[in-house]
Amino acid sequence: MTTPFTFGIYPLSPAGSPTGLALGPEDDYGKIRAALQELRGNKTLHPRMYVVDMGTEMEARTLAAAERYAANGLLGNWAIGNLHPSELDMDGWLRFVRTIVGRYGSRLASLQITNEPNLSFMEGSKPNIALALVEGVKTAKQEALKLGLRLPVGFGSVPDGPAAVPGFWESLARTGGKPFAEAVDFVGHNFYPDVFEAALEPSEIPASVERTLRELREKHLAAAGLPASVPIRVAENGWPTGINPFDNRVRTCERQAEVLETVIRTVHGLREELNITHYVLFDLRDADSSKEDPFHQFGIMRDDYTPKPAYFTFKQLIKELGD
Repeated sequence: MTTPFTFGIYPLSPAGSPTGLALGPEDDYGKIRAALQELRGNKTLHPRMYVVDMGTEMEARTLAAAERYAANGLLGNWAIGNLHPSELDMDGWLRFVRTIVGRYGSRLASLQITNEPNLSFMEGSKPNIALALVEGVKTAKQEALKLGLRLPVGFGSVPDGPAAVPGFWESLARTGGKPFAEAVDFVGHNFYPDVFEAALEPSEIPASVERTLRELREKHLAAAGLPASVPIRVAENGWPTGINPFDNRVRTCERQAEVLETVIRTVHGLREELNITHYVLFDLRDADSSKEDPFHQFGIMRDDYTPKPAYFTFKQLIKELGD
């Protein structure tokens, strides 16, 4: 049996950076829908959206954003982030999770609880994030079953490294145990070869991708008590254009297309052995094409929705490899 391979993409413009959100011209939902339809063709392409719980004081604003996404047809794979401003309000967090499942679960392709919980300067900086993840997954699954929904529920992660939370995977096993493992339908993994590290030669990229995914499957998921039957999803991957501010390396549009094709074909080639079912690109459009730093130029389109070469590469890969 061939493992299906489903594509996704983050369709909005704001992108995280070390100094906050990279922002630019407003999103044009009509142009977003047109681009997604062109990329999709007759294959599957799910939008990946982020709905971040920042505590009760921000809940109304967050839910308004969720409603805007739904109204514009951006229902696909949603990730619920947890960035409570101080100590975790577990009751509020789980209420938020149930609200999202209740309002949108019947129209979502999947729901991911947390985005980067083991990244020390993001969700991993929050106390009790492992407990929030475990209880969030179990609550989302319970709510979906109660409502009769077949909604896959998973959680997010990033590769091990200096910025990762030590002992994160083992803490999931201790905190969650068997009930947690039984509730997990997938694990999303965010990683960016040749972006946040020393520059790689083109020939080194496939090995970097395989090393990252194999470490997740063979080491970290095992440490968390999750079996090989739990699928991996590449939940965020991309390669920005622009000028690297640390070494002044120019990141060309042509190179973006080449790297993305190499990464996607490598992931696709590993899908059977490592049980990888999804690839999600970050992202559709630059935050601000006039700014040369890469955090503003992750898109495969410019901020006016004109395509870069990688747009056509991604379209062809969806047609060739997608389900």
